[in-house]
This record gives sequence, C-alpha cells and structure tokens, in this order.
Amino acid sequence: MDTQAQQLTASLTAAFNGGGASSRPWLWQPLLQVLAQGRPVTVEQIAQATGRTADKVREALTDSPDTEYDEHGSIVGSGLTQNPTPHRYETGGHTLYTWCAMDTLIFPTVLAATAHVNSPCHATGTPVRLTVEPDRVTSVEPATAVVSIVTPNTCASIRAAFCNQVHFFADPESATDWLDQHPGATVMPVADAYDLGRPLTQALLAGAGHQS
Repeated sequence: MDTQAQQLTASLTAAFNGGGASSRPWLWQPLLQVLAQGRPVTVEQIAQATGRTADKVREALTDSPDTEYDEHGSIVGSGLTQNPTPHRYETGGHTLYTWCAMDTLIFPTVLAATAHVNSPCHATGTPVRLTVEPDRVTSVEPATAVVSIVTPNTCASIRAAFCNQVHFFADPESATDWLDQHPGATVMPVADAYDLGRPLTQALLAGAGHQS
C-alpha cells in the first residue's frame, strides 16, 4: 500500500473509532452477524449475542444515531440493512443492502461469508456487479469500476460523514463531475478499495475482541 493509501487508512480508522457503532467495538461485529440473518433484531437478541445486558446494549445504541429501527423498535440496519439502498448485498441466501460501496467490500470479511453485490454507477446507472469473498474480490463487472472515497473529519454520524459519499462508478471518467463537486475526494479501482478496507476491517475486528 502506498503512502497516500496508508494515510487514508489511518485517517479512516481514527474517524471510525471516534464514533458510531465502532466506538463500541464489542457491538459492531455481533450486530452485523445477527442483521445478516435477514430479520429484525431485538435488543435482547443483541444482548445475548454480545454477553451484555439489555441496558448496556441500549446505552451503546444511543451512540449510534444512524441505527435503523422498524415500527416495533427492532433494529433493521446498521451499515448492513434490511431497508433498500442502491447497494444490493446477497449473502447466506438473504438479500440485504448496505449503506455504501465500501461496506460491500468490508462486510464479507466481518461476516466470513461471500457476497454478491449489485449497485448502479452513481453517475450513469450502469450496473456494477461484484463477487466478494472474505479474503478477496473475485469478479468485477465492468472491470473498469471504481469506488469514491472521502475522509471524514468526524464520524458522529458515519452515514452522513462517510457512507453517503462512497459510491460505485462504472469507470473513472464517469466520476469526473462528481469529483469536481467534492474537492478532496478520490476514486480508486475496486480491488484497491478492497485493499484499503482490509486494515480498517482488521483494526475494528481487533477492537471487537476487547471487552469494554
């Protein structure tokens, strides 16, 4: 990884560790795992999955303002979501969605499960299709597809600060107008974006192993 990528990874890791579900690393991975089952998740289920009390889980969730709930108060989304977004994410026989393009590259590692991704180019609507295994991207169509990346100053709202700006584009040329409107952003090939996400994923998973 070149110096620019290292700096971007360090900035993203610091920002993610500063807010949202990642500020409670014990919550992050188990929550994704239960959401991946394709059904609304109760606080009690998360408590069981994390070994925390329901009150502790509720306290942690208050620090994650982007968490999505259904009409019964059950959780249906936190990075991985049961509510439709442009980023369709099929895994384990379930059709789910993610908040951003980078999520589709990170979550197969977190969930230890292959995902098939279908997302339109943010500029042209051309379908971008991927197969992402836990340790690599095995297919990208079109091969020229790129991912937009921004470095958030804060992640009090991960979705607003980061996810809402991280898209697939069919090729670098398709991203030109978007880049003109987003100074400081960049685009990179899907494989490079996957490599960028690996240290971030490993840092967050390492944090998930600590009890706090």
